[in-house]
Amino acid sequence: MNNVIDCLKERGIIEATTSEELRSICEKPIKLYIGFDPTADSLHLGNLVGIMVLKWFETFGHTPVVVLGGATGRIGDPSGKSNERVLLEAETIERNISCIRRHFDHILNKPLMFNNDSWFSNYSFIDFLRDIGKHFRVNIMLNKDSVKSRLESEEGISFTEFSYQLLQSYDFYYLYQQGVILQAGGSDQWGNITAGTELIRKLLGHTAYGLTYPLLTRSDGKKIGKTEEGAIWLAPEKTSPYELYQYLFRMPDADVIKLMRMLTLMKMDEIREWEKKLKEPNYVPNSAQKKLAEELVRFLHGNEGLHSALRATEAAAPGHQTELSPAVFRRMMKDLPYITLSKNEVIDKKYADIAVQSGLVTSKGEATRLVAQGGAYLNNARVEDAHLCLQDSHLIGGEFILMAAGKKKKILLHII
Repeated sequence: MNNVIDCLKERGIIEATTSEELRSICEKPIKLYIGFDPTADSLHLGNLVGIMVLKWFETFGHTPVVVLGGATGRIGDPSGKSNERVLLEAETIERNISCIRRHFDHILNKPLMFNNDSWFSNYSFIDFLRDIGKHFRVNIMLNKDSVKSRLESEEGISFTEFSYQLLQSYDFYYLYQQGVILQAGGSDQWGNITAGTELIRKLLGHTAYGLTYPLLTRSDGKKIGKTEEGAIWLAPEKTSPYELYQYLFRMPDADVIKLMRMLTLMKMDEIREWEKKLKEPNYVPNSAQKKLAEELVRFLHGNEGLHSALRATEAAAPGHQTELSPAVFRRMMKDLPYITLSKNEVIDKKYADIAVQSGLVTSKGEATRLVAQGGAYLNNARVEDAHLCLQDSHLIGGEFILMAAGKKKKILLHII
């Protein structure tokens, strides 16, 4: 396969393109860009689809361009949002930009990276309205999906967010003059992308191209990468390799193959083999999930990240019989969520109270139900009584306790 468009289609990563010509355009090296607004100090699993699009283009000899939205991040994109974003301070945005740059440095070889504040900061509001605003028809802007959905909501849409598509369109116009002919983005970006191609046509008389990819959703329609505890982040200090591994290991069978296609560099022949295995009667449950987790954790965090995730997974397995030691727990502090408590807060206190205090469960009632259902563990041993009082003997090496709610959630207690 010699064309990146064929590759992306086979992997299910193309939702729509603005022209059938795009495939032939990509027969020769091009520059393409995707914008990422710095709304947090890390990107999350959903953002990885866009990074993988850039990675595949790079693999086929094209030049990936990353736009970090120092300017647009101050406005907030209404696409896919039912409520207006909280506006961030300039200092916070700059800090977020410096943090998320590393994702691209790690995954891509030599991407071109720009902060769009560099071309917006000296552009006066009046000049922008005269030069750019006059080319936008409000009735057309109102029909964009991102705007229509907000207009019909109780929240409505502010002029600030309404103007976002002008800024993103100008980004494309500016970059087009630097040789960037294609903009890619999630399916919710279609309106913003086509507004950019239209602006380029009006101002320059040239054709620019757009491509959208599917948003990362589960088979039940919910977003992949969102949990009750929050987002699954790409930064290891926000979502450890162990937590990422466990999240992927618990992925439903119906979603595993899609994630292999969209988020990994696995060969399609191998992915098709896993698809066949999932349907076989002797398939070992979660073996495809294990492969997905290994591939993605290694891709994002290297071999050391994968090894630490596997070590923590083995040591923290409920019912695991290997002797736990302070050395094992100290390693696990790098991978598992942990909380530091004083000895007075733990000793002679009931299991249910500590389970709530540690954040393992939200209420004593939930702790009691967890015990009754056989899902409560203390140092990998099942807890039979919610009124069990913790003693010095429960402390591993005099300073650690591992609590678990089934196989899904674990909390390490560091006792000082």
